[in-house]
Amino acid sequence: MKDLIQYFVSNYGYAGVALIVGLESMGVPLPGETALIFAAIYAGATHQLDVFGVIAAAVLGAVVGDNIGYLVGRRYGMPLLLRHGPRIGIDAPRIKLGRYMFAHYGAPVVFFGRFVALLRTLAALLAGVNQMHWAPFVVANLAGAVVWASVFGGGAYALGRQIHKVAGPIGIVAGVVAIGALVAFGVFVKRHERRFLARAEAEFPGPVAEKP
Repeated sequence: MKDLIQYFVSNYGYAGVALIVGLESMGVPLPGETALIFAAIYAGATHQLDVFGVIAAAVLGAVVGDNIGYLVGRRYGMPLLLRHGPRIGIDAPRIKLGRYMFAHYGAPVVFFGRFVALLRTLAALLAGVNQMHWAPFVVANLAGAVVWASVFGGGAYALGRQIHKVAGPIGIVAGVVAIGALVAFGVFVKRHERRFLARAEAEFPGPVAEKP
């Protein structure tokens, strides 16, 4: 995979960065962050790429990929949940609960998800499945992409290969914090499940529709 990333970045430059990051953002398990870091290091070492172009390409790929992932989740996710969700304990009230949570707390998930590998791949899909409003999704998505690409792209350009000593711990810490926050939030929701289910029902009364 590392050789493939190097090939795409070396031969296709900004387009290669945008493609890898975009596919990851759509839900394909590719190392978009690694591609960004390699491209920024490559820009610093060879000057065949401009670091600002690398950052812009990563932002473009992230935004376009996330929006495609969002649309796929919004179009196909709800019908799948309605048909198969009850088999895994996701019935109509819990589908409404997911919609309620993303309607009120989705922006932080989308923004901070850009910094965590698994969430970076799934956040847009989940936002679409849970029918998060598009406007706050776009704002959080764009902000997260710009900050993420600037931090890791700019850091790799400035530090060169030393960035791996920093990026590794940052990724681990971000992952631990994100998992801890999700677990804590899940426990909180579970303890107050009836209240949140009631709020979700009040906000989304009636049967769950396949299309918003």
